[in-house]
Amino acid sequence: MATISPGAVQERQRVRQSYPSFKVVVLDDNVNTFQHVVECLVRYIPAMQPNQAWELAHRIDGEGSAVVWCGPQEQAELYHQQLGAEGLTLAPLEQG
Repeated sequence: MATISPGAVQERQRVRQSYPSFKVVVLDDNVNTFQHVVECLVRYIPAMQPNQAWELAHRIDGEGSAVVWCGPQEQAELYHQQLGAEGLTLAPLEQG
């Protein structure tokens, strides 16, 4: 029976990397109202509270965009698709 040295276990742990995160970015437009943006964020982004959604809506309006969610690619793709289907203007998913 083979034994694994502590050095081999440490080496394996160093190689392990986390999955990359992806950002869902909503862009400012002249189509969607603050209320619609807030409702969509609360409906589709997990744990999004109305006050946080209003802050994001104001940031989108004032700065031109805001990151509304960041996490694993598969979930980011889902939220991106759902928000886009509601008519929100989105930047392409970006890694980071």
